[in-house]
Amino acid sequence: DDSDQDISDDLTGDKKEVLEFLSTATVGELRVIPHCSQKKAEAIIQQRPYIGWKDLVEKFQEGKFLGTELLNSAQDVLRARQVVQALMKKCTKLAAQMERAIAAGASSVKKQPSLLSPSLTLAGYQMVGLNWLLVMHGQWLNGILADEMGLGKTVQVIAFLAHLKETGMQGDGPHLVVVPSSTLENWNNEFARWCPSLKVVTYYGSPEDRKAMRIGWMKGGLEGVDVILTTYSIVSSSPEERKMFRVLRMQYVVLDEAHMLKNMATQRYDNLARINAEHRILLTGTPLQNNLIELMSLLIFVMPHMFEGKKDILKSLFSKCPVSNGTNTLKEDELPRFEQEQVAQARRIMKPFVLRRLKCEVLKDLPTKTDATLLCPLTPSQQEKYHDLIQTFSQQSTQELTGSSRELSGMAMMMQLRKMANHPVLSRYHFTDEQLEDIAKRLAADPTYKETNPEYIVQDLAIMSDYQIHHLGSVHKCLSGYSLPKEILVESGKFWKLDEMLPRLKSDGHRVLIFSQFVIMLDVLQEYLHIRGYRNLRLDGSTPVTSRQELIDAFNADESIFAFLLSTRAGGLGINLTAADTVIIHDVDFNPYNDKQAEDRCHRVGQTR
Repeated sequence: DDSDQDISDDLTGDKKEVLEFLSTATVGELRVIPHCSQKKAEAIIQQRPYIGWKDLVEKFQEGKFLGTELLNSAQDVLRARQVVQALMKKCTKLAAQMERAIAAGASSVKKQPSLLSPSLTLAGYQMVGLNWLLVMHGQWLNGILADEMGLGKTVQVIAFLAHLKETGMQGDGPHLVVVPSSTLENWNNEFARWCPSLKVVTYYGSPEDRKAMRIGWMKGGLEGVDVILTTYSIVSSSPEERKMFRVLRMQYVVLDEAHMLKNMATQRYDNLARINAEHRILLTGTPLQNNLIELMSLLIFVMPHMFEGKKDILKSLFSKCPVSNGTNTLKEDELPRFEQEQVAQARRIMKPFVLRRLKCEVLKDLPTKTDATLLCPLTPSQQEKYHDLIQTFSQQSTQELTGSSRELSGMAMMMQLRKMANHPVLSRYHFTDEQLEDIAKRLAADPTYKETNPEYIVQDLAIMSDYQIHHLGSVHKCLSGYSLPKEILVESGKFWKLDEMLPRLKSDGHRVLIFSQFVIMLDVLQEYLHIRGYRNLRLDGSTPVTSRQELIDAFNADESIFAFLLSTRAGGLGINLTAADTVIIHDVDFNPYNDKQAEDRCHRVGQTR
């Protein structure tokens, strides 16, 4: 510890910077210091002004919540910032070099690769994308293709890989394409459709199947393979797989939906960064956020050699920076000053390494997307139940304040209200406690049911919704007579609105995609469509990856299938459903970008209506 004799007001470079930082930093900037809580940050500000180093140390020794260890932590933060600033200068030079190469027309391929199917033609903007990827390749740089969803990023990458093969620029070893599970079959189909001469191997299947493939590859079984296609979950699913992708030499690794790389502190980021590839291409339809950790995570991934050996320092600096989740991205003027400056610089640096075009800029023939928010009044019984819930929660909140109850969190209350707004059968009102006891007895006597003790079964049933109990009746014949009446299944404000919309849409020749976040809501929607006589298909997270493309192809090919039910997360990424022209978001996502991704399943290249 510093004593009076040790403390001097002689300001070395480090001391001067720490004193200046602690004298001027905002609460947000102080919070970046390790172990500096909100209270400590406020205490640092309350102790100002600091008239010298000695005064600073004494106030930190004596101040409530403070301690001199914060001075060392502040110094570490400032050193890390210096590292960032030095790296940013290097990146700026590289960015300028890249801009000069683009301005000089470093690549001007006029014709699409002859290896592409002659019956298919790249759009003009896709040829620009191909040339941009070739400029990056020629400069030995990695890039982010960030075209808005629906502009054919997949096709541009296939054209690029075809060009490398056609011109002998491919090098030794295959390319690796890593995609979300929901888009695996679509990628496979697009490779086969656009460039059948590229030999593509899908690395997917059971652990035993994948082990056999790995053994074959290590014995030279990759001879002649151009592309390995796999998923994010497979790439890092086991130590053997992680090791293989570290050892096996790849030319390009292409990462689809690369916004999954927005946080350098995650295990997924580390696993993907260790893939042994000469070059990297990131694909994302998500615009870059005003978020320093997100921008730096992408920069480090795109320029790994530039940041070699510095990642731990950067992780420590950004460990307390908020990561965007689509709903909490800070506005630029809310960021700490240092972060504002670095965000602006990071965006400037990344500009040459990112190609982003919007549909409104390049697809002049694409039909305009019309957005409408439709208000759906609750049905009378739904309204009554909704108000009953609010009263119950109000009483619980009052009891909680007096210490007599701790029932539900605010989030749990909101989700209960949300379920009621979606459909009353997502709660339990129809089936009485007496009926639950009878159901439990029947299930206990049913050899196909997992539990034989009626008391335990009643406990399970008590936390189920009406729809879950109704579903049990469809699985176990012993519950005959315990199904929900059709009039209850179709009674919700949103379903009444669908009753207005769907007959009109169908008679006018439209086809619809209906999205919900909740699997159980998709179950109810599926029953509703069946009751109303609409042919439909369904895709959610539980749909086997190998079956997803079959469903998509079936919908696109068969015009008699009126509706496609999809979960917002599983069905909202990278799939093409241009046979539909109407999207209905049954329940909005907390992150509006997920809903936009869902909308763009049909508002994309190929849409004509």
